[in-house]
Amino acid sequence: MPSSSSFHTLFTSHDALFIGCAVLAAVLLLAILRYTCHSLNRLTERRKDDPKALQRLHGLLDDLGQTRAVVFYCSLIFIGLYTAYALVKGTSLESHVVEWMNLVIRWTHVVFGIAWIGASFYFNFLENSLNRTQGLREGIAGNLWAIHGGGFYYLEKYKNAPPVIPKDLHWFKYEAYFTWLSGFTLLILVYYLDAKTYLIDPNVMVLYPAAARMIGIGTLGLGWLFYDLLCKSALSRKTILFPFILLLFTTGTAWFLAHVFSSRAAYIHVGAMLGTLMAGNVFRVIIPAQKAMVQAARDGREPDPALGKNALLRSRHNNYFTLPVIFIMISNHFPSTYGGTFNWALLIGLSIVSVLVKHYLNLMERGEKAVWILPVAVTGMIALALTSAPHPKEVCKDGSAPSFAEVQAVITQRCVPCHSSNPTDDVLKTAPNGILFDDPKNIYKYADRILNRAVITKTMPQGNKTGITQEERDLLQCWLLKKN
Repeated sequence: MPSSSSFHTLFTSHDALFIGCAVLAAVLLLAILRYTCHSLNRLTERRKDDPKALQRLHGLLDDLGQTRAVVFYCSLIFIGLYTAYALVKGTSLESHVVEWMNLVIRWTHVVFGIAWIGASFYFNFLENSLNRTQGLREGIAGNLWAIHGGGFYYLEKYKNAPPVIPKDLHWFKYEAYFTWLSGFTLLILVYYLDAKTYLIDPNVMVLYPAAARMIGIGTLGLGWLFYDLLCKSALSRKTILFPFILLLFTTGTAWFLAHVFSSRAAYIHVGAMLGTLMAGNVFRVIIPAQKAMVQAARDGREPDPALGKNALLRSRHNNYFTLPVIFIMISNHFPSTYGGTFNWALLIGLSIVSVLVKHYLNLMERGEKAVWILPVAVTGMIALALTSAPHPKEVCKDGSAPSFAEVQAVITQRCVPCHSSNPTDDVLKTAPNGILFDDPKNIYKYADRILNRAVITKTMPQGNKTGITQEERDLLQCWLLKKN
């Protein structure tokens, strides 16, 4: 348990002030939202005779209600996590607590992400595979027979809405909400709490941690605003121009972040931005449209078909975003992708390949053939792998390798602070991936990994926290390539 001195330090430090301000801001925002909801409720009482105005007011109330819930849960999670972190900061429990927080939140993110992606893939499969021509009842847009788990299933899609809305109507929204909340929490825990190590790379750009965090969060918000405005513009009806502009925007964002953050953080923030677009589609478009359609049906009105079409369009966008987001989220395990000079271009290339694969699968589900897509995607993947292959330059000055003692001295100074049985790093208290370089045998054992991470991709040390120089990287390369 944290000592009494750590509690005293918490409540006499900047952490206490920060937590207090965060609580006050959250309470104030929730109070404003609640007052606005009460005002709108009073307004609905006076506009009962105006169906269109009433529908708009109900939509605003739904939006505000969801916003209140998001603000509440985001504030609760953030304040709770930061308080837990502040309590153990500087104690022997810091690394242990942070690791378990990371594990639980990452586990939550993966579980809800699987549920969300699974539902998205399944409903897009249904939309693509519906029988829309043969033996359809009146009011039915399509049907589908399926077998799964030893049983037969028969599904129908209504053109607009059923005559009576059932009480046990299933909604698919919390998977998206909790995937985004847990993902944003991970962003805070991994990249924002220790911005100097994981978010900022002085070799890329020197930033204050607060400025770096604001850029990261601003990227998510501005990304959603641009995308939402693009979807609401006339360009959204341009089959080729719309995705081209969206691709240009994503490319520009990737290029910008790659020249601001560490390479790993740049990748993750592009993925987080795309994930925010997906969650925003559910939160701001799909669910409100579905609520409006349900309310209209219950009121005996004909639901607006445009709402369903718009929701379906955003759902299709999410379907195509999925594979690029999955690639980006696992990319931090593969420094050969994010560690290169043109890492932003590689990210965009792999995203295009992912979208092509998803488009091929969607066409297959519709019974359409486009045999050229898959070979193009595979060729593109091979081309990206070849163009990103490392080409180390000759750095040995006299053609001979340095001694092991020289190499060990560099590794001891630059790597052992984290990769040792007793790390001296101010954050990491256990060696990453269990790799210990205070044992000389492991320098030989992990020679290829050292070459890849410390020399070729330069993704180690994290954020160059120990200040390794290019001359030292050259020394390591010379020995690693000639040690045999």
